[in-house]
Amino acid sequence: MIEIQGVDPRMIANNIEPYEPTHPGELLKDELEYPKLTQKQVARDMGVSYTVLNDIIRGKRPVNTKFALLCEQALNIPAEMLLRMQSEYDLLTTRRDKSFAQRLAQVRKIAAVL
Repeated sequence: MIEIQGVDPRMIANNIEPYEPTHPGELLKDELEYPKLTQKQVARDMGVSYTVLNDIIRGKRPVNTKFALLCEQALNIPAEMLLRMQSEYDLLTTRRDKSFAQRLAQVRKIAAVL
């Protein structure tokens, strides 16, 4: 987190969290729309099921390393970028999970005693 003396760190542009995290499936959806590629065609070319690709595009399934590498070959989207997007999405959604936040608070209390 960037800090500047006298400025609330939450107000610095690089520290602002997006309102909604971006799942890498949104990028894939955009990449398929422009050249008018169908999900079925791309799934077949990548050797994955239509359901897997569709679930990822809808944000119902995470992008894993193998899928990211397949996208890199089929759609020329860097695998690292997709994996970074997935990691950022996972971190942000987990940080916003109220039940997990309670669990973290309990761990903090225990750790403070040690």
